[in-house]
Amino acid sequence: MKSERSGVSKRADARSGGRYAGTNTMSINGYQAVIAFDPDLQMFRGEFVGLNGGADFYAKDVDGLRREGEISLKVFLDACAEDGVEPRKQFSGKFSLRVDPATHEAAAIAAAAQGQSLNQWATEAIRQAALAG
Repeated sequence: MKSERSGVSKRADARSGGRYAGTNTMSINGYQAVIAFDPDLQMFRGEFVGLNGGADFYAKDVDGLRREGEISLKVFLDACAEDGVEPRKQFSGKFSLRVDPATHEAAAIAAAAQGQSLNQWATEAIRQAALAG
């Protein structure tokens, strides 16, 4: 769910294995950043995702996060322009997924029951989960 006031939407913290409590996303100038509270630092940490490099930022509140995120993003984009690098990572649309045999079987049955290939079924399940965030 998205908060009108803060511009932060709730997400699961899959990448860090749940290290941070309460992970969210924030859009800054059209780029998405994962936001999490770091209890060790007692600060919020933002990290832009989908970039051809790393750009992160820290602050004690949402307004500070936006401000620091804009600065971090500008530094990153300036470096990309200087080096002739495309800032956004390009995705091929292909990736390998490993699941346990029982899950594989259950997914194949569910796909067949809906008249879909396993790839079509999994694509739709991932799309729905990603957009529900």
